[in-house]
Amino acid sequence: MMLICFFDQEGIIHREFVPPGMTVNADFYCDIQRRLRENVRRKRPQKWQNRNLTIHHDNALAHRSFKVSQFLAKNNMTAIPHPPYSPDLAPCDFFLFPKLKLRMKGRTFDTTEEI
Repeated sequence: MMLICFFDQEGIIHREFVPPGMTVNADFYCDIQRRLRENVRRKRPQKWQNRNLTIHHDNALAHRSFKVSQFLAKNNMTAIPHPPYSPDLAPCDFFLFPKLKLRMKGRTFDTTEEI
């Protein structure tokens, strides 16, 4: 099961589990970005007000597609470039994964539960 998660220094803003057997393509990723924007509007109104969101994602094909680039530009979202094979730019290792490990320690993980 794949988890797509967006977070900032305050915590998790949006997360989704990719349905089993589904491939993350540009269309699916744009849909996720729409839901992310809605969650930023609800959960981080101070960031939503300036209408200039910055996102950092890896170099997966769906993230680099022309359709996603157009969506980000149209919605005033800036993508921070991610250099290939750069272990020093792995925010998940320092924030997300330790939080997930604490929540999952010694029990099964419920996909409907808030992280």
